[in-house]
Amino acid sequence: MPRLSVIVPVFKVQGYLRECMDSVLGQSFRDLEVIAVDDCSPDGSGRILDEYAARDDRVTVLHLPENVGLGRARNAGVERATGDYLLFLDSDDSYLDGALEAITRRLEACGEPDVLVFDHVRSYWWNGVRESIFGDLLASTGTKAESVFENPRLLRLFAVAWNKAYRREFYQGHGLSFQPGLYEDAPLAYEVMISAETIGCLPRACVTYRQRPQGAITRSPGRKHFDIFPQYESLFAFLDERPHLDSLRPLLFERMISHYGFCIQRPDRVHPHDRRKYFRRATEHYRRYCPDGFTPPGGRAALPFRLIAARSYTGLALLERAKTARRKLIKQSRKAKHLLGRAVYKAYYAFQRRLPVDEKLVVYSAYWDRGVSCNPAAIQRKAAELAPGLRAVWVVRPGVVPDLPEGTDYVLPRSPRYWRTMARARFLVNNVNFPDFVVKRPGQIHLQTHHGTPLKSMGLDQQKYPAANMSFGALLRRASRWDWSVSSNPHSTEVWDRVYPCPYQHVEAGYPRNDVYATATDEDVLEIRRRLGIAPDKTAVLYAPTMRDYRKGFVPELDLERVSRALGDRYVLLVRTHYFYGANSALSELQERGVLLDVSRHPSIEELNLASDAMITDYSSAMFDYAVLDRPIISYVPDWEAYSASRGVYFELVSGRPGETPGVVARTEDELIEAFTSGAWDSARTAELRAAFRERFCPWEDGHAAERVVRRVLLGEDESALPAVVPMSERKPARTPRVADARSGAAEVRVPSVT
Repeated sequence: MPRLSVIVPVFKVQGYLRECMDSVLGQSFRDLEVIAVDDCSPDGSGRILDEYAARDDRVTVLHLPENVGLGRARNAGVERATGDYLLFLDSDDSYLDGALEAITRRLEACGEPDVLVFDHVRSYWWNGVRESIFGDLLASTGTKAESVFENPRLLRLFAVAWNKAYRREFYQGHGLSFQPGLYEDAPLAYEVMISAETIGCLPRACVTYRQRPQGAITRSPGRKHFDIFPQYESLFAFLDERPHLDSLRPLLFERMISHYGFCIQRPDRVHPHDRRKYFRRATEHYRRYCPDGFTPPGGRAALPFRLIAARSYTGLALLERAKTARRKLIKQSRKAKHLLGRAVYKAYYAFQRRLPVDEKLVVYSAYWDRGVSCNPAAIQRKAAELAPGLRAVWVVRPGVVPDLPEGTDYVLPRSPRYWRTMARARFLVNNVNFPDFVVKRPGQIHLQTHHGTPLKSMGLDQQKYPAANMSFGALLRRASRWDWSVSSNPHSTEVWDRVYPCPYQHVEAGYPRNDVYATATDEDVLEIRRRLGIAPDKTAVLYAPTMRDYRKGFVPELDLERVSRALGDRYVLLVRTHYFYGANSALSELQERGVLLDVSRHPSIEELNLASDAMITDYSSAMFDYAVLDRPIISYVPDWEAYSASRGVYFELVSGRPGETPGVVARTEDELIEAFTSGAWDSARTAELRAAFRERFCPWEDGHAAERVVRRVLLGEDESALPAVVPMSERKPARTPRVADARSGAAEVRVPSVT
């Protein structure tokens, strides 16, 4: 008997079906059966299902002789199911990676509840993904399983079939089944919830709920939307047979009328010429099912509810006209405000540019105003030491303000002070380009610090690669504002000259953000590890992959759980996703289970590098910074051909040649695991490769890069006055945590500010 039975009803979805089936059969959790019900689909869906059944004996296909609709197709699947728990998955939706593993673990943690409700995300045709609104409610219960009598808020969860796992004995023992027609999910979902004695919740998103641009039956207007009325009639008939559930009638009634109010306002559901008749049916149900003493909800959002209660179709029509007029007015007002605001600020910015430049003002920004970090932050810290008369102002987004270092002076983009500051500052420092509307005025100095050594093609070199999606003319106009460009090594100088062919000067200084690797002490390293919760006896391995231009979102190239288990208890795996990606629920779950540490939102990559004993990366410029520490670098590059073809690279990272490959190269998970279990990751051979790599890419990284930049650019000193580069043989980068722990005995702990 399998643990899970996944029931997939199928009708006219041949374009989505393979993705759906792959998402189920490709799960790490294998103890399942898939019952795919071909609802007499007129397209190639039945043939596709038969292909899957021929390849995987976990798949059973039922070919129905006639089309019976979504609900009864699910019922047919339930009759064939043998698993401990039932799950329903619509054939144009899909499971997220690790979903079934997470569901089964939660079932155990909740004590095998009658029902487990899990979260979802909505995906859109333009590759947009939106989280649900139910995460907080699902998280609030923890692992406690309770009934709706104990927690009535559970009835406010999304009333669909596919966000739940149902204990089969419970489901079949209560005679639960779907009714024919549209909106079949709602009554079944409520019947399940009110019948269950134990309901568990999982806040992890498990299903991708596809929002199709067209073709979804619930978003096609027509009389079929009147099916909602018999569906709710069946729900209240269910209640009539179970008087012990009467206390739940008011909440279920409120859910029903709210559903009617939602649908009647949607032109993609109820056609305008059907609206009056639909409204009349809704008011009939209000009179028939309204519990004694019921009070309609208040607030503006509940106005359609109260209009149904008052049987005022005229009021509803006036409400719709008022909404339409309000939307039109808001749109017109925003357009006018935008045009007026642009004109006002443009004039204000031009006026400020006619005023004298403030010789002491320096504007900093990093990563498109994401906060105080990277090379600009290191330059600001050194400027405070060497040029205390200069005033620093950061441009930051509103959302990062609470996390700014204490005492940071900042402006918000496009605010009045922003325009004034950008117009008057003597120096503008950024690791990316300032927006196109920023004007380079006489007397201003723009310093471009960059934020990585280029392995992938940059600037004009991207024109011949398919991943490029930009205006190269606009790129050159932005680069033409630079006065200075920081270079971390001769390779970068050569690349910047070619790809940004504009009349700026190079500051061949090394990267200021890397100075900390030469100045951090053993105590600093150990204190960072303590704050991260890494035990002294652990070997910390930092996995820091870059983004893929040819792919949307963070998709791990590794089975992180498998790698972590294979490495064993001696190791701890730290995972940091690229800053372009948001929070990842799968990583959070792995962290909760103690499989790894998700450090994606940690504010300082420099601290993570110092805390780790080795780095696994791919094409990320993080490898060049990590090489400064002279610690092992493992290149995990399973998609080297795809990446190099789509983006272009400047050298063959996988060649194994000195100066191109920083250490072990693994093309598969097995090779990566073998690199650690065999000790190859930290061998004499990898040390030789790393030495050659450092010689080529870290010649100036001696701890004085920020000083060189400050003296050359902000203080205007001659190049001959800059600190001489410390020879590679004389440098002493921060020691690995293993060595630091063995040799550290200092009483005082000093942690460098690297955020």
